[in-house]
Amino acid sequence: MSEQFIVIGLSDSRSPVFDPQTLREIAVCRVFAGGERHRAIVGHLLPHASRWITIAPPMSDVMRQLDEAGGRVVVFTSGDPLFYGFGATLQKYFPDASCRFVPAFSSLQTLAHRLQLPYQSMRFASLTGRSWQELDRLLIEGAGLIGVLTDRCKTPAAIARRLLEYGYGGYSLVVGEALGGPEERVTELSPADASDALFHDLNCVILRGGPFRERYYGIADSLFEGLPGRPDMITKMQLRLATLSRLNLVNCSYFWDIGFCTGSVSIEARLQFPGLEITAFEKRFECEGIFERNARRFGAPGVRVVMGDVLKQGVDDHAGPDGRVDAVFIGGHGGQLEAIFDIAAERLSPGGRIVVNAVRTDTLERFHARARHHALRLPDDLAITPGRHNPITIAAAVQE
Repeated sequence: MSEQFIVIGLSDSRSPVFDPQTLREIAVCRVFAGGERHRAIVGHLLPHASRWITIAPPMSDVMRQLDEAGGRVVVFTSGDPLFYGFGATLQKYFPDASCRFVPAFSSLQTLAHRLQLPYQSMRFASLTGRSWQELDRLLIEGAGLIGVLTDRCKTPAAIARRLLEYGYGGYSLVVGEALGGPEERVTELSPADASDALFHDLNCVILRGGPFRERYYGIADSLFEGLPGRPDMITKMQLRLATLSRLNLVNCSYFWDIGFCTGSVSIEARLQFPGLEITAFEKRFECEGIFERNARRFGAPGVRVVMGDVLKQGVDDHAGPDGRVDAVFIGGHGGQLEAIFDIAAERLSPGGRIVVNAVRTDTLERFHARARHHALRLPDDLAITPGRHNPITIAAAVQE
């Protein structure tokens, strides 16, 4: 393994400035790494006959070359190597390596300075090779200043369309392109104007402003679009909030909502616990469009929807990195309560919970029996009568 990495951050400037120590280290090194863009910037500084390892997918091949390089390697990266940067990747692959980091401004710092914008309150989200999860969370929480790192799929235009789709059009987008280089441009646009605009591949975004959409704690049942002709096919608001409490979602990371119907439980959970990874399962295909429209209506992006019988799905793809799930709500089981319970119990993390809302006594008894089969603890049941409807029992099973 290489004895030491020197990780040097670059802007897009074609005339980089380094301190004397860094210049000396570049002069005596023989193995360098970075993207092709970085090589174009620093190539004139590299010693004759030096070796360049291009950092590009597949990353496993890059790490193998770095591991086999031996001796010191100078790595060039963009901005601050420890801000969503390659420095963290090196630390992951080579936890025992000695590293020295020479940061430049990150692109978002540079953009904030171009705007003369104090950025101590800025929240950050990276979409570079990642899901929308970080950005969705900040939108739901109503963050007033968000710095966003983009990629070639999740572009400023794609961000703008997401803002409009879920009702967060009160933000403006400040797009910084090729910052520090000859093609630098800074533009502020509304989501509508940005939604079909084209930008330089090297860009970042600052979202700022408001007004923000209304936030809910307990969404009225009447506000949801329901199944046509089936107005009672929804987990009522009082039950919904009590169910979320029984699921103990405040301490969870991965949540499954099985039989989501209108999506009321998943949407309420998403708005109250925006850091949750939520997967919602439903076999009635007419519910997919209903869910999507309700999610947009209430500003709840980011719930993963899986259509089809949960017993025939590859559910492990929707668990955490360790294959575990922290909370499962069985909102519908179609007579397959035991089989669905088994799938959930086999993947339940320590402290995790399975919850059902039982209308019938036999459902409650079957739930209790399956919990005992899996040696799960059964807290006291909670009975609620929502309005003029029949009493419903919220039962929970806990993995100790």
